[in-house]
Amino acid sequence: MNRGVKIILNILIFTLIIGFGYYMVHSIIPNEETTQSGQQGADPLYKKTNSIDAASPIVCFDIYDNTIYAALSGKISVFGITGSHLYDFVIEVDVRDIIVEDESIWLLYPTRIDVYALDGHKKGGWEACSNIADYCAFATTGEYVFVTDAENKEMVQYDKQGRLVRFIKSPQGFIIPSYSFGIVNINDTIYCSNSGRHQIESYTLDGVFVASFGVTGTQAGAFAGCCNPVYLTKSANGNILTSEKGNPRISCYGRNGKFRTILFDTHALGGVTDAYKVRALSDNIYIANKKTISVYTFDSNLLEKSCTGCQEKCSL
Repeated sequence: MNRGVKIILNILIFTLIIGFGYYMVHSIIPNEETTQSGQQGADPLYKKTNSIDAASPIVCFDIYDNTIYAALSGKISVFGITGSHLYDFVIEVDVRDIIVEDESIWLLYPTRIDVYALDGHKKGGWEACSNIADYCAFATTGEYVFVTDAENKEMVQYDKQGRLVRFIKSPQGFIIPSYSFGIVNINDTIYCSNSGRHQIESYTLDGVFVASFGVTGTQAGAFAGCCNPVYLTKSANGNILTSEKGNPRISCYGRNGKFRTILFDTHALGGVTDAYKVRALSDNIYIANKKTISVYTFDSNLLEKSCTGCQEKCSL
């Protein structure tokens, strides 16, 4: 092969490599801050309307009485619902989860639970009942606190004075490869993730197993990766919202386990691999990533265009 032909071939190969790289980069960069319903590429149902910035990464957050309580490393930052910073107060580091209710702030740590007043005054708390506990997430009811324990592969039920009620094992066995052990109370039914099995299980307040749902896969309505879903929360209408990692997305399921829709796919969330922390309030969804809580508002004008006749499917 003569020198001229070699030069031409090298130029062609170089051009193909550059073109392929350009295509790959532009195919993964999100073009707009909107959410997707169902499969990626659908018309948006939610649009970003506000963002709230904290001083450092947000570990977890909750919303109570139109006020946002964000747990950072070593402090709670409190914001008005529109984002105005109200005040901070100091807490211990290594917080795992937060619930704000009944004028109290409940904080979960790997081996204990602390309770604060809304002004930052510590009111009480208790230590874990196991010396090797490694708590992940928790949910409260009128009388009880349910905690997921990644180390012991179980839920632990306390009353609100910190007295142990029972340990709850999954009849299938909890498989928790990492700290992907979400939990939520919806109408006094406890839902928790059995993430290694790609399922969500439900229990009564007496710790009795009710049912499970979830299948393995990458399609809409399935869970993929080593351990999904990571986080669970509830919508304003009492449906289950799930947040996944790896190929992150936020989906909506009915309490009977029926898949409704993907609210935010990887493209809409920005393409990172971590699961996003999420809360819902009325027609708004609040999503925390790093130091920012993004606020997305449901746009009813897009319902007919994006999924004609699926008001029941898209309603949270």
